[in-house]
Amino acid sequence: MNIPVPENEPSRLRALSGYAILDSAAEQAYDDMTYLAANICGTPIALISLVDETRQWFKSRTGLALAQIPRESAFCAHALADPDNLLVIEDASKDPRFASNPLVAGEPHIRFYAGAPLVTGNGEVLGTICVLDRQPRSLDEHALEALRCLSRQVMAQLELRKLLNTLGSCQEELVRLNAVSASQNAIDELTQLYNRHAFQETLIAEWERTFRYSTPLSLLMIGIDHFGPFNDEFGRPAGDRALRRIAQILSGTARLCDMVARCGDEEFAIILPATDSKGALQIAERIRAMIEAENWPHRGLTASIGVANYTNQVDADALFKLAEQALRQAKDQGRNRVARAGTQ
Repeated sequence: MNIPVPENEPSRLRALSGYAILDSAAEQAYDDMTYLAANICGTPIALISLVDETRQWFKSRTGLALAQIPRESAFCAHALADPDNLLVIEDASKDPRFASNPLVAGEPHIRFYAGAPLVTGNGEVLGTICVLDRQPRSLDEHALEALRCLSRQVMAQLELRKLLNTLGSCQEELVRLNAVSASQNAIDELTQLYNRHAFQETLIAEWERTFRYSTPLSLLMIGIDHFGPFNDEFGRPAGDRALRRIAQILSGTARLCDMVARCGDEEFAIILPATDSKGALQIAERIRAMIEAENWPHRGLTASIGVANYTNQVDADALFKLAEQALRQAKDQGRNRVARAGTQ
């Protein structure tokens, strides 16, 4: 059969694709409209059909088992070229366009067809809502107008679906951008470690987990000894390079479950979940030794480290203050050493 192709076929197919509806699951809103169409028009078959390059696919169907048919057999393909008018065929067996159609000559032996085009705001016809019968017949003007009304309702549902899809995509993008923003806001630009804000939030979360499950938790506060004079003597760029290298040392020492953060100009912190006092002291001493052994340009650098362990602190801030006290203690005792909170 000779199937007419609309002049705007490329834009029509792009429009159809934009609704993202082909091969979607059945939806009650569309099934309700085919039910209404069949009952208003008194036909055994009603369809919401969409026509792509090669096929006519049924978004909803009443009284027909087929889910799709080839485009060359589709009655609705003939409606694509005339968006302003219904296509009505009272007896397909006597219409030269359809007499040899396999749906007419064989099962389901279609005789009557009436289809109202589904038209976008730009005039592209996506398909039809149509009614069919196995007997020749006609429809009065009231039934035809009802079919036109239903075609507009189908398009309204398609537009709503498209809008919801767009909103969903926008929401996903917003979530992604918020995650990126949160990630960027949590990172110290110079060292690419977590910043103090992210550290404080994580410490609270880890403290609450420790409190709930009675697991070990340790915290290291690390201060770079005499870093102010180093900056003054060798310049800020040299100091920045040193801080980046220290960040690399700390990150290389940390486990996947640990959190390394920059908490001040020359102060760093490491949260050590599931780590008791003995394990934390071993990690702290290893970090101290690595910083001291590093081949620093200009002159050597060392670190003082304070260690605090969860016992029965009332909150995360109390644990943080203990680690800060231990860091001051390490500095007061001569620097380049590890001190644990609660010991002399």
